[in-house]
Amino acid sequence: MPNDSTSPRTARPDHIADKGKYISFSIRHQVIEFNAFREGWRKISHVHNRGIHAQIAGGLLLVGQSGAGKTTLIEHYRDSFPVTEHPEQTMVPILVVQTPAMPTVKNLAEAILHALGDPDVNKGSTEEKTRRIFKLLVACHVELLIIDEFQHFCDSRRRSVANQVADWLKGVLNVARIPVVVVGLPRAEEVIRMNEQLARRFSSVFFLRPFNFHTDEAQDEFRGLLKTVHKFVPVSCIAFHEANLALRFFIATNGLIDYIAKIIDEAVQIAGRMKNPSIDWDILFQAFGESVWRNAPEELNPFNPDAELRPLNKLGEPFERRDKLLLPGATSEDAD
Repeated sequence: MPNDSTSPRTARPDHIADKGKYISFSIRHQVIEFNAFREGWRKISHVHNRGIHAQIAGGLLLVGQSGAGKTTLIEHYRDSFPVTEHPEQTMVPILVVQTPAMPTVKNLAEAILHALGDPDVNKGSTEEKTRRIFKLLVACHVELLIIDEFQHFCDSRRRSVANQVADWLKGVLNVARIPVVVVGLPRAEEVIRMNEQLARRFSSVFFLRPFNFHTDEAQDEFRGLLKTVHKFVPVSCIAFHEANLALRFFIATNGLIDYIAKIIDEAVQIAGRMKNPSIDWDILFQAFGESVWRNAPEELNPFNPDAELRPLNKLGEPFERRDKLLLPGATSEDAD
């Protein structure tokens, strides 16, 4: 546990200043770009524009660990091409569809129809639903289809059903002739590799990698991200991007931006309950325990000044299923 100078302070709910400001705060409301994010955007944009200007129905497989920022990327791209309502039709330039947890032809067709605004997603046979999909894709002027959570195809225990759905989807894509981006965890690539036609369609793969900390350049980028995050925090706080603290943030998050958001959001909520809200080592110590690893041993909480600074990837630790961190002195092979 931190020494007396950094021991957790007691929250005082009876002294809340600007309570609404803190409760409504989330760093997720800000789109903070970083190198991998921008490269992913460029890849999506290329497929999109090739479809518009060259009428090439290309494909892109975008994969990344949970928490790497995939959903934020595709939602931000979609929101840059907003839906527009007209008297006779609704224009949906970018259509984002969530793959059902246990995909079947029926529920995937219904998911696509729901995303297209069909009021009767449950009506009709599979063939009728498929025809409605084709009609609405044209009527809504869909320029790019993004299918998220694609790894659910290989999570299905019924491999034959998953293959049937993949074949149906392949047929839809062949007829629709619009570019497609499929998004998911790294194992989503297994689905593509198992189907020869899908493998040809999605031969372009982009891995949205987490941050690493094994080179000066990588450390500078991560610290730059923390400096940007610092600007949006609505309370006074220590410099997140200071070298020692940045390393601790990296270990606490495994380089995944979603965990940065978890810690910052929780820290603001904890600080907001103080009489004089501010974020220091104490608050970050508490925020890590609340948002990342509840009941973490104090000697492994990265925001304990006396913590053992090592990757938290052993059995029972928060990142045991993640790729290994790249700390100073590590090589790229260490992350394989």
